[in-house]
Amino acid sequence: MKQQANLIRAGQVIEHDGRRWTVLKQQIITPGKGGAFIQVEMRDLKTGNKTNERWRTADSVERLMTEEKEYTYSYMDGDNIVLMDPETFEQLLLPLDLLGDQAPFLQDNMTLVLNLVEGDPVGVVLPAQVTLEVVEADPVVKGQTASSSYKPARLSNGVKTMVPPFIEAGEHIVVRTEDSTYVERAKS
Repeated sequence: MKQQANLIRAGQVIEHDGRRWTVLKQQIITPGKGGAFIQVEMRDLKTGNKTNERWRTADSVERLMTEEKEYTYSYMDGDNIVLMDPETFEQLLLPLDLLGDQAPFLQDNMTLVLNLVEGDPVGVVLPAQVTLEVVEADPVVKGQTASSSYKPARLSNGVKTMVPPFIEAGEHIVVRTEDSTYVERAKS
């Protein structure tokens, strides 16, 4: 299915130069002079190689239709993750790189959505938010205002993020898996 290049979003699968690519990041750039264009970082589904491509926003690209299927995360096996089909209880082994930067957010028995193109896995979608414990948080600097200042903190999965000054080590917070940002204090 053809679509305009400015409609490309992360997680989509496109066909370009006779190969299939999964979109990792996209950014629309509007220079001071000339027309806008879209910069896309994508990974080849067969080789795993990454590349950057630019299209004018009016260009069209071939988008492949993906089928979505839910799986349950079981465990890590070296550089792979093992997922289980909740209906048939069959196990599926996938390379960890398919998750990219979201890999640290995997939790036992987490429900994931697997994107398939013609039966081949091309992408994994984690829940939008997860609850994690803050294991280390910098002390509050006196004189900072609570409205606009954030302080660095390390989460139980090793990811560093910025949290409001009232968050202390040992507290549970909700974090956005897409970009590791603080959402809110977890409700008990």
